[in-house]
Amino acid sequence: TTAAALERLTVNFTITNLPYNSDLENPDSAKFRATQRVMNTLLDRLLKDSSIGPVFQGCETTGFRPGSDRDQTRVDAVCTYSKEPWAAPLDRVGLYHQVSNKTRGITQLGPYSLDKDSLYVNG
Repeated sequence: TTAAALERLTVNFTITNLPYNSDLENPDSAKFRATQRVMNTLLDRLLKDSSIGPVFQGCETTGFRPGSDRDQTRVDAVCTYSKEPWAAPLDRVGLYHQVSNKTRGITQLGPYSLDKDSLYVNG
């Protein structure tokens, strides 16, 4: 058997109760690394428990950006999954709805409050 190709999925959302600051700009800062670790864990849990769970590989938070006001932080992440011959093709719309349901209508991810209009899933 040949190894399945890894596919990427971009996930973006806005956290409304994580004030953005310059430490989140710097990938070498303790604040960036700690927040990245938490985001990766929360996203991994969320997607492992979804329709792509069997082929899901993991998420890596790639950056943080200022939101529309100073209490908000935009999160950019890249998640990978293996494109297995036996697995159904990625259903982005279905996955979006599953993520929506698991985050209480895109309002909560762990201890974080989300902007319900900010979730973007791109295959």
